[in-house]
Amino acid sequence: MTISRADCVALDADDPLKHFRDEFVLPEKTIYLVGNSLGALPRAASTATARVVNEEWGGQLVGGWNTSGWYDLPLTTGDRLAPLIGAGPGQVVVGETTSIAIVKAVSAALGLRPERRVIISDLANFPTDRYVVEGLAKALGGYEIRDIGVLDDALSDDVACVLLSEVDYRTGARHDTAEVTARVQAAGALMIWDLCHSVGAFQVDVSRADFAVGCTYKYLNGGPGSPAFVYVHPRHQTTAEHLLTGWHGHAAPFAFEPGFRPAEGIRRFTVSTPHVLSFAPLNASLDIWERVDLGEVRAKSVALTSLFIDLVEESCAPYGLRLASPRDPERRGSQVSFSHPDGYPVMRALIDRGVHGDFRAPEILRFGFAPLYIGFADVYDAAATMAEVLQKELWRDERYQQRLAVT
Repeated sequence: MTISRADCVALDADDPLKHFRDEFVLPEKTIYLVGNSLGALPRAASTATARVVNEEWGGQLVGGWNTSGWYDLPLTTGDRLAPLIGAGPGQVVVGETTSIAIVKAVSAALGLRPERRVIISDLANFPTDRYVVEGLAKALGGYEIRDIGVLDDALSDDVACVLLSEVDYRTGARHDTAEVTARVQAAGALMIWDLCHSVGAFQVDVSRADFAVGCTYKYLNGGPGSPAFVYVHPRHQTTAEHLLTGWHGHAAPFAFEPGFRPAEGIRRFTVSTPHVLSFAPLNASLDIWERVDLGEVRAKSVALTSLFIDLVEESCAPYGLRLASPRDPERRGSQVSFSHPDGYPVMRALIDRGVHGDFRAPEILRFGFAPLYIGFADVYDAAATMAEVLQKELWRDERYQQRLAVT
């Protein structure tokens, strides 16, 4: 295909999401293709955080727990986030981190299937998912972790739960969640989805899943380290009990009872004091998401990622790049990955020239497309910069050979 930059500018002019770009802070001369790692700053986040610090904390002090709704933030924010994953009120709780959310979801699932002693995961899962499952299996004793391989071969009557990422963090490959969930549940196991690379990228439907977890700092733009979430299907909320029985999940926290008694409903999946300041930018971003049509987000995502693949392959084919993401847009999230034997210095050279992606070992260059603030002209310019870096071998500069702590 051949498309001009003028064609891309015309596509941007007709984009129904174009007005959202102005609601984010984007440095000049930066094409930010890392929305799948840390979303851009919503302009309203600074004001929202300042209000919580100065007016609520500064003006109300400890009274803010009652007068400003701090105590219920995990629940109220969960209800705001729920529509983005196809859930309803009282089904999502926000707080802590994704790693802790996985502990909660997996330990609850194991408790619901006490006679089964196998946990299925996937080597393609983000490492923290695997590490947490390994730690749980070791702490609880008597559990086997089984790699998914071919799902039907892995499933058996001793499998308690399956933990999978809907979108592969390296390649952007996407599972058919409805089909996988049905097969897992037909085998008597419980399905847990990791939605970190899904939520905010396209329509998500967890209504059939047993549990789901995810972060809010990628496509949702909640800010560095913003709180994670847990979804629990209503059929499990009266019986599921997880390992982290913190005081906020108690039925009567301020009764200060000597033993744990779980709260009713989704509140039992809270653990500890909510990080109030971290909720402020997240809720500012959710103000934006309440005005977003996820169907338009997905349509633009498919168009952006498909265009990027076409342009990069057209201009960079001779230079060692190989598409690592599914070519079929129905099988990928809002991410395109290419492999290159010198992927790390190539990415460093791109970043120095204003095209921000990231690198995942051993040789993956990742590019995440956040449709609310990435346009078609950005895609054209990013592909042109990639071609320049590879054609001129700009990545061979000695300064790009030394790896930074965060890649």
